[in-house]
Amino acid sequence: MNLRDLRYFVALAETGHFGKAAERCFVSQPTLSAQIKKLENYLGVQLIERQPRRVVLTDVGARILPLARRMIEESEAIIALARNEHDPLSGKLKVALIPTIGPYLLPLVMRKLRKRLPRLRLMLYEYQTQPLLEKLRAGEIELGILALPVPLDGLEARKLYEEPFTVAVPNDSPLAKKSTVKLDDLNGETLLLLEDGHCLRDQALDVCGRIEAKESEDYRATSLETLRQMVAAGLGITLLPELATRGPFGTGQALTVKRFARPVPSRTVGAVWRRSSARTEALNAICDVIESTMKEMKK
Repeated sequence: MNLRDLRYFVALAETGHFGKAAERCFVSQPTLSAQIKKLENYLGVQLIERQPRRVVLTDVGARILPLARRMIEESEAIIALARNEHDPLSGKLKVALIPTIGPYLLPLVMRKLRKRLPRLRLMLYEYQTQPLLEKLRAGEIELGILALPVPLDGLEARKLYEEPFTVAVPNDSPLAKKSTVKLDDLNGETLLLLEDGHCLRDQALDVCGRIEAKESEDYRATSLETLRQMVAAGLGITLLPELATRGPFGTGQALTVKRFARPVPSRTVGAVWRRSSARTEALNAICDVIESTMKEMKK
């Protein structure tokens, strides 16, 4: 048994198809099939059921899969640790961001990250908070950018910046004529929110919990862009993080974005990683770039 065969098995389990797994592993389909069979013979068990047009894991194959993933991840950690001794700011690094941060933060920082950390290759992913934390603890990603606080069992956290909330209202709303908006001004308004699973939903409910704005029960959005369109259609108002209102995401033809009067509600955006990570120097270097970028924007 070797790591190569385990990689083939994991790829086959994840794709459910010999051809797709072979393509992912950069080998021919007969080669991958032969190596899977060799692995089954070595272990003395059947790992997969070969069905027409698809592959299904056997019960024992399903139990072996997470162990195989762990062995591959640990081997990659060994390689990363060894490389880190020579050049800690090089190599691949998997970073995940939540959907209400990634599309708005990345355009601001990616050019600077490439310039300051040219040998570091970032692999970017997008997950909601709970899946992100699960993948981080499982070793599938190395750094998460999300809203704090989160449960930190086995994790380290670092605050990056404080992000104010704004309120998006239809252009014909009386709120659109105000220079700034107070929370009390939202009393009686219909509040449009993201679907369950987005931490921004919980943050918005927390901010608006002190007033009598009512949540729309007719529709819950899957993204901030959908929320923006719903506001533009006159279906209600919504809270937007400040970065989601800059540049092309700002006030449009049918909606207006207003700042809150003090005290301004906000969220804390931060980074989390495993305490056992061997890439802390690279992780902190990425955080330094994000933190300095956001400080420069506030000047």
